[in-house]
Amino acid sequence: MSVEAWTYLLVGLTFAGYIYIGYASRVKETSGFYVAGRGVPAIANGAATAADWMSAASFISMAGLISFLGYDGAIYLMGWTGGYVLLALLLAPYLRKFGKYTVPDFVGDRYYSNVARVVAAIAAMFVSFTYVAGQMRGVGIVFSRFLGLSIEWGVVVGVLIVAFFAVLGGMKGITWTQVAQYTVLIIAYLVPAVAIAVILTDIPIPQLALTFSDITSRLNQIQTDLGLTNYTQPFTNLSGLNVFMVTMSLMIGTAGLPHVIIRFYTVRSVRAARYSAGWALLFIAILYTTAPAIAVFAKYNLIDELQGKSVEEVNEIEWVDSWSETGLLGLEDKNTDGVLEMTADPETSEITIDRDIIVLSTPEVAGLPAIVIALVAAGGLAAALSTAAGLLLVISSSLSHDIYYKLIHPAASEGERLLVGRLVILGAVIVAGYFGINPPGFVAEVVAFAFGLAAASFFPIIILGIFDKRMNREGAIAGMVVGLGFTTFYIVGAQFFDMSLWFFDINAQGIGTVGAAMNFIVAFVVSRVTPAPPLHIQEMVEGVRVPRGAGGADVH
Repeated sequence: MSVEAWTYLLVGLTFAGYIYIGYASRVKETSGFYVAGRGVPAIANGAATAADWMSAASFISMAGLISFLGYDGAIYLMGWTGGYVLLALLLAPYLRKFGKYTVPDFVGDRYYSNVARVVAAIAAMFVSFTYVAGQMRGVGIVFSRFLGLSIEWGVVVGVLIVAFFAVLGGMKGITWTQVAQYTVLIIAYLVPAVAIAVILTDIPIPQLALTFSDITSRLNQIQTDLGLTNYTQPFTNLSGLNVFMVTMSLMIGTAGLPHVIIRFYTVRSVRAARYSAGWALLFIAILYTTAPAIAVFAKYNLIDELQGKSVEEVNEIEWVDSWSETGLLGLEDKNTDGVLEMTADPETSEITIDRDIIVLSTPEVAGLPAIVIALVAAGGLAAALSTAAGLLLVISSSLSHDIYYKLIHPAASEGERLLVGRLVILGAVIVAGYFGINPPGFVAEVVAFAFGLAAASFFPIIILGIFDKRMNREGAIAGMVVGLGFTTFYIVGAQFFDMSLWFFDINAQGIGTVGAAMNFIVAFVVSRVTPAPPLHIQEMVEGVRVPRGAGGADVH
């Protein structure tokens, strides 16, 4: 069977599974729609959290970024993984004990303010729409290459599938679909990694192959021969300050992501939230410790396959023709000498590779069987769709629960609230599709912007809301507005209007760290010069922090 035939088969089977799970998990009550009835087992929630968090950026783009950035690409590993640990240990148990549906729910009730609730809901939608653009872009890339559809039609098919199980099952349908999607994506990531590790190093475990073989030294030598910097040389693509700022932005942004935080509302108790956080970290680590190996294997194979070859030789390679048609692989004999050369200068380099194709193209470049190539395509779709579903639910809950039900129509019946939630998801799908077709950057870059916005808006307010009982609504609102406003201005200006990086040359992906610091400072100062929160709010904060065994820790 051809790659296309295997892809149609595997994608068709997995999509049919997602649709069946969504239909079987359909809900009729809001608790099922928003928090899966708080009945998800810890290990299942761990797998769902891992799938929700390991988006198209993790599956498709992260290894590509590490491939291109080398040592500096470790910012994504350190930031995203460290941020998840921060979330699991510092926030998740307390938020689960608080026992609400959404992050704006926590902000609105903790800061006894509908204005704070609205600001948080707007921030949640802002972050989620930015994040979902990257997921839809990933869906379009997979469909474009492996199923012969245009990126536009690939996005349309993807959002229709997500809409089906998200609209019918809400969080319950999304959760059990994500468990299946994690299984698909991790198998799809590991199978080619193990196969290529054996081919290049004779060591079947990718992590050990990267550490105990000479593959990195061989890649360093190839890059040096081409006039490029050593793959493992630090601070060649990013300054030391930007490495720190981007890592920190990704870390605290992860801890403030609303679509990940709400996963901890779906388990039965605080104890289950802690266990599910541990399971999720294990499931995430399997992929994240494999990504650096994939990055090295992929870059070594690509350079070895294309560099210094004649145009005629390269044109006879089947995968080259397929990826060139997508526009994501560029080959041009600029000096007309008949030989393709890769250089450090993009103006003179005759080989250009989009970072988003590294993982997806790796099995083909390595000559693996068609079924493995198709499996990777199915895994990329699973990663993108699982995160997109979680993000769409955040958008839906922000509008239908936090604004419509809490502010506009508190007397709305269960049926009315469910209808509004489902209608909002449909509307959000359309907007997500547009951003997928017209993304503001490549997948992981767009996702990095979302993390920066989450860092600047949610993380400081959640931390202060849990650990500082003197923090009041005036401080929270001022902090969120300043942090989110500054970060949005900087990202949009630098990315779309050629604004100079006037703040110490910090790039757009790292500016969220500055926005978060501004949020902290403004919130703290404003709260100290305005009236303290009511006594019952201060008592509630004390109660949320009561350790297990001191009473009330396992609140349902």
